[in-house]
Amino acid sequence: MLFAHDTEVALNAAAALVNTQGRDRDLLETVGQLDEVVREWGWTGSRRRDRAELDEVRALRPLLRRLWRMDEDALVKQVNGMLRDAHALPQLTAHGEWGYHLHATASNAPLADRMAVEAAMAFVDVIRQGELDRLQVCDADDCDDAVVDLSKNRSKRYCSTTCSNRVNVAAFRARHR
Repeated sequence: MLFAHDTEVALNAAAALVNTQGRDRDLLETVGQLDEVVREWGWTGSRRRDRAELDEVRALRPLLRRLWRMDEDALVKQVNGMLRDAHALPQLTAHGEWGYHLHATASNAPLADRMAVEAAMAFVDVIRQGELDRLQVCDADDCDDAVVDLSKNRSKRYCSTTCSNRVNVAAFRARHR
C-alpha cells in the first residue's frame, strides 16, 4: 500500500466528486444524488440535506479539479489555504468498520468543509511523499476526469474501463486501416 487506507479513500473520493461534473454531464444535480455520493463514499457526520448543502458541495468541485493540475508549490499553497479556511484540527478517531484514522474537522462541520479538508489532508500525504505524479487526468482525448494512480507500476492512464476500451478500439481500428 502506497498511502494509508484513509488517504487512498479520500483521494479516490475527491476524484469521484470531481468526476461528477464533466464536459457534457453533471451527476450531482439533486440532493438525492448527493445522498448517493455520501453513502457510496461513507461520509459520516451531520447533514442538512438541503439545496444549500448541495450547492456548497457542487461549488467545491472546480477547486478540487484544479488540484489535479497544480505544480507542487501552488498545490501546497492551496492545500494550506483549504485547511486554514476550515479551521482544520487533525485528530484520531474510530467509527464503523474503520480503525483509528484522521479526521480534521468536527463531525458537525458543513459537509463541503469536511469533504474539502479530507481531500486536503490526503493531498498533504501525496505532497510529503513526493507522489504528485499519482494524480493525473484521463488520457482519453475527449475526457478530462481526475485519475488517482495507485498502481505499483504507475501505469493507470484512464479514469475508467470505458475510456480505456474506447481508446484501445480506436487505436486497433487505426492500425488495421
